[in-house]
Amino acid sequence: MSKRKRKEPEKLRAYGYVRVSTEEQAQEGVSLDAQEERIKAYAFAHGLELVKIFRDEGYSAKSLNRPAMQELLDTIKGEEKEALIIYKLDRLTRKTRDLLFLIEEYFQDGNTRFLSINDHIDTETAQGKFFLTMSVGMAQMELELISERTKAALQYKKETLGHKLGQVPYGYQRIDGKLVEHREEKNVLRRIKRMRKEGLSFAKIANRLNQQGVPTRRKKNRKDHQEIQTQWRASTIHHLLNRKPVRK
Repeated sequence: MSKRKRKEPEKLRAYGYVRVSTEEQAQEGVSLDAQEERIKAYAFAHGLELVKIFRDEGYSAKSLNRPAMQELLDTIKGEEKEALIIYKLDRLTRKTRDLLFLIEEYFQDGNTRFLSINDHIDTETAQGKFFLTMSVGMAQMELELISERTKAALQYKKETLGHKLGQVPYGYQRIDGKLVEHREEKNVLRRIKRMRKEGLSFAKIANRLNQQGVPTRRKKNRKDHQEIQTQWRASTIHHLLNRKPVRK
């Protein structure tokens, strides 16, 4: 009798993400191509089906509002089991707040497995999730030390020259150099808080606002500086609900 062939297990679908900021492009070992090669080799060695690699070139890790990052998050928010591979943790984010948002919305439910090659992180285990949080906490501390020095310099410039610095936060507008409430945006913020209290996730709140045609604040295109209308994102909702109180 011929032996029945054993069915090969299906490979776990995986996506890669690579990023460089302008300052890092000339540094050895962080180029987009170098990161991609490491991700491809890792996926092959671990039997993962690498579907696509998302690339952000010229973007810092201070915010999740990057084109390829947002496309990636839209891709992995489904119900199917899949994995995300990065070369190093700081390619993804340097902010603890953003990391915790990603864990809560994408990695915690077990559908998306997170793998960081250089940091030896695998969220398939509880230990991997804990180490992920600790690693970004250290990166956040380093970033905040730099930020403290920058803020001191900006505050001196503001006090001595009277400059108004920084972007106007959502829910406010600047009139005659002073921050005043923006009625329509404040109403949107109240709706967002109400939906969150009802138990909706950040992603579901964003989807509902988009479906209802609620406009976001227009942003300027990085290339031609023309104003464009963007979509609500889960990361945007998370930022609005967790930002520090505004000082007028």
